[in-house]
Amino acid sequence: MTRFVDKPDFIQPAVNGPSAHLVASLSQAIHEHRLLPGTKLGEDELSEIYNVSRTVVRSALQALSHVELVELKRNRGAFVSQPTVREAREVFEARALLEPRTAHSAAERMTPEDVARLEAHIAAEHEALAQGEVGKALRLSGHFHIEISRIADQSTIAGFIERLVARSSLIIALYWKRQSALCEKHAHHALVDAFRRGYGQDAEELMKSHLLDIVSGLDLSETPKPTGSLKEILKG
Repeated sequence: MTRFVDKPDFIQPAVNGPSAHLVASLSQAIHEHRLLPGTKLGEDELSEIYNVSRTVVRSALQALSHVELVELKRNRGAFVSQPTVREAREVFEARALLEPRTAHSAAERMTPEDVARLEAHIAAEHEALAQGEVGKALRLSGHFHIEISRIADQSTIAGFIERLVARSSLIIALYWKRQSALCEKHAHHALVDAFRRGYGQDAEELMKSHLLDIVSGLDLSETPKPTGSLKEILKG
């Protein structure tokens, strides 16, 4: 049985030195929806939480801004990026254009090892849900889509999809109205079954339907406000 190895599959800024750990920690907290869009990331508070200098914190926040996870506002500080309703619609429109054809290509290239890796990934998603770790399940759900794009072996398109999926994580954190927005229970299983059989057209249609289901689980009429202190969120 293939063992699932959890790793930071979303785009990571190229950072070395003391700020690397802070970048990885904040990035994971954002993708797991512990740090909600709009949360203020105070330099003093982060410096105290992670026991690093403000210079290190500033470097990490700058790196995260380069991949659009953090927004730096003049004279106001750093905040977790907060996609607008318009951007939310555009992101999922772009995904609907790219991912179905990528799923088709992945089905044609899928090996038994690829199928086993995707199945292990789904098992990890379900385990996270069973443990009540909804944020982790959401992050893993996004990684599942990125893995499909990598299997399709279209590196340029895979790069676009990776950025779109990372942005989708922020959008879902802001606008989801039901837990199933992270992925309908059987959607990934159905995709893997199509991959296993090499049914490219089925995989394409399933991906179209799946993305529509995700969008239908979003409420693009209201933006929630973040709550809780950074210390409670990051060290709680």
